[in-house]
Amino acid sequence: MSDLVTRAQIVLLARTLHVPAERLAHFEKLGAARLHELQQRIARRIFDEHATTFRRLAMLVPVIPLSISLPLVQRVVPPTMAGRAAGAVGVQHPKKAAEALGMLDVSYAADCVPYVDPRTVGALADVAPPGPVVAITNELLRRGDYVTAGPFLAYATPALIRAVEAGVHDDEGMIRSAAYAYSGANISAIIRHMLHGPAQRIPRLTAAVLSGSAELRSTALSVYARCDEDVIAALGDVTFDVGSPEQNADFVRVAVEAGAVRELLTFTGHLGPSALDTLAANPVTGDHAVMSALVAEVAERPEPATLRGLVNLLERTDAETTRRWGRRLFESDDPVLAELPAIVTEARLWPALLRILAEIDAETQTRLGEVWAKLPAAERDMLERRVRELRLDTRLATLTVTMNIYG
Repeated sequence: MSDLVTRAQIVLLARTLHVPAERLAHFEKLGAARLHELQQRIARRIFDEHATTFRRLAMLVPVIPLSISLPLVQRVVPPTMAGRAAGAVGVQHPKKAAEALGMLDVSYAADCVPYVDPRTVGALADVAPPGPVVAITNELLRRGDYVTAGPFLAYATPALIRAVEAGVHDDEGMIRSAAYAYSGANISAIIRHMLHGPAQRIPRLTAAVLSGSAELRSTALSVYARCDEDVIAALGDVTFDVGSPEQNADFVRVAVEAGAVRELLTFTGHLGPSALDTLAANPVTGDHAVMSALVAEVAERPEPATLRGLVNLLERTDAETTRRWGRRLFESDDPVLAELPAIVTEARLWPALLRILAEIDAETQTRLGEVWAKLPAAERDMLERRVRELRLDTRLATLTVTMNIYG
């Protein structure tokens, strides 16, 4: 997970504890996964403390008609208490809770939502009427309360997704809310539906992102990078089709300036051929600051997702760019170069990496050959076999000969 996702989890934890997010900034070192687990555990503890009391209140639901109880509740019960009680009512009387949802004042309901136990939302998702859900969602987004809206995306059913797609028109709000949804699988399911849904919402949403603020673009990238591979590829096709060359260049520069290089490379690594070619031909690949940041990210802490993004991009840039930044990558410290073959194998990048290396000077190949000569014999044999299969024997002769001399 990225720093952007970690910051989102800090905000959610602060909301749960009712403290300013700044007071929890030192928890960022825990990382997004541990922060998410901590927030979930604290939330469960808070809701479970009052579970018995709220279950007793739920026993009154069949006795008092909603037409009598709801107006009274909205006048005298604070949203904090009503939201927490709603969970127990929803679990024991889901149909009544769904009926009540349509009778509540939208503003009051939106006030209550931050205090509803998310675990009970799943029990109501299948019976909740889409109309009130859309109205409450629109109210939350109007308020800019993305922290509340985001986590509930995990419980969106296909019917609710269709209703939100058609009835919620705040594209920026939807992106900002998704940033607070932890699960990439849930985000992927929603975006995948919108990609293939009749409303064709994604091109409009993408246009809003590309024309929006720098913060919105980096937020969108944090959402995109957590999606499944097929969803990233589809989003990439739309992004580079909808965006002008200037907008696409700005999208990349903003990611670098926001420190979201890891997300950018993950996104790039799953782009389809057309989107990759469009990006590689963009003048932004001639921006020294941008390319230096991309290579530095991989050279300092290589991993399959980021290496794939850099290699796929460099393979498609012009020859001079490939040589320049490919050489910079292979100037990494010896320990990084030594672990590179295993990462390349895991990412299935040998053909592309070897084609890039074939563009590099003999001096760089010699140094790399000396490092890779320490690989097990079976791995060296595999590498040489790949070189032959790609018919790069001559262009990579310095590499293979050096490995054999020092191996």
